[in-house]
Amino acid sequence: MNRLTGSFRNAFRGIGTALRSEPNARIHLVATGAVIAAGAFFRCSAGEWAVLAVATAAVWTAELLNTAIEKSMDLLHPDQHPLVKNIKDMAAGAVLIAAIGAVIAAGCIFLPKIL
Repeated sequence: MNRLTGSFRNAFRGIGTALRSEPNARIHLVATGAVIAAGAFFRCSAGEWAVLAVATAAVWTAELLNTAIEKSMDLLHPDQHPLVKNIKDMAAGAVLIAAIGAVIAAGCIFLPKIL
């Protein structure tokens, strides 16, 4: 049981580190709060909540992996290198794809409720 609680503690510490050090993580936090507030305001169905949860989780997962990849690349190769730049750009692209998907999902759910 101590191992499990330690794993959760480490995971939450990692999320906290990302929130403190990454401006984009804070943007995602605000967006997550807005999605939760909109879902509550528009009384989303269970299925709609599920879609919003999966989309939000995808964005957070991509952001945290992007951050880990960027920090790893900075540690392994502190000087500028074209391959490191490509790796970082691809990781950032993954976040962009997840965010676009989340915006599309949110639009499909919320636009009919607004209009």
